[in-house]
Amino acid sequence: MRKSLLVLLLWAHAVTATVPAPPKGIYPQSPRPLDSQTQQAIQRFLLHNRILDTPQLLDTAPYIVAAQAGRVLGASGERIYARGALDPVRRSYAIVRKGKVFTDPVSQELLGINLDDIGTACFVAAGDVTSLAVSRITQEIRAGDRLLDTHFSTDLSKMLVSAPAPGLAGTIIDVPRGVTQIGVLDTVILNRGKRDGLREGYLLAVTSTGAVLRDKISGTLLKTPDEYAGTLLVFRTYEKLSYGLVLRANRPLAVMDKFQSADPTQ
Repeated sequence: MRKSLLVLLLWAHAVTATVPAPPKGIYPQSPRPLDSQTQQAIQRFLLHNRILDTPQLLDTAPYIVAAQAGRVLGASGERIYARGALDPVRRSYAIVRKGKVFTDPVSQELLGINLDDIGTACFVAAGDVTSLAVSRITQEIRAGDRLLDTHFSTDLSKMLVSAPAPGLAGTIIDVPRGVTQIGVLDTVILNRGKRDGLREGYLLAVTSTGAVLRDKISGTLLKTPDEYAGTLLVFRTYEKLSYGLVLRANRPLAVMDKFQSADPTQ
């Protein structure tokens, strides 16, 4: 049974499918700005979500040693105490915790690390143990949580939506909200980034991979065609990962669906 399943999986990966063309009009004829609804969806997401390219960036960051009165539950205005290289000039710090580690589904290469948003804190007083005041909190602050610079701002009004050059392709590998079915204005994580040529503002077509099945009459294995399933916008790129926002979905999308650039004239 296991041998048969392995043969089936290998056969499915070996099948080369034709990339289906998206409907006409999906790609803009010239770069265009984001609409207000899309900007708002992206801004809400970026407030609480962030990726680091390597674990070393987190392992060497300043860290929380205690909360006020020795408690680990921080509340707005309460003091927390940290150690590490904190810059008094930088008044605000993001409190983060190591989250999911992303690897490429094929090569198993480490692509990045998701940071869980815990809150923000403002610098109060420097020392071997630095004091900070909690200004925003989303969940319990724990000893060992890390402090990083707050998000760099993105002027979404200057982001232009455009069609990338042909040849970009990859896989949706995760959904930050943990849903199984992905719809319009949901954010997804892509296993491609800056090094692969992805740029913020690119529109990509999503395809659902056809199912592998056995022809009951002939007994042979068949694969149904891949089908265009939706369109997503790349809005934040890291070295090896990117965030994409689903703008169109003909059907519920799912983790492991493929994305690619397609000829806008198709």
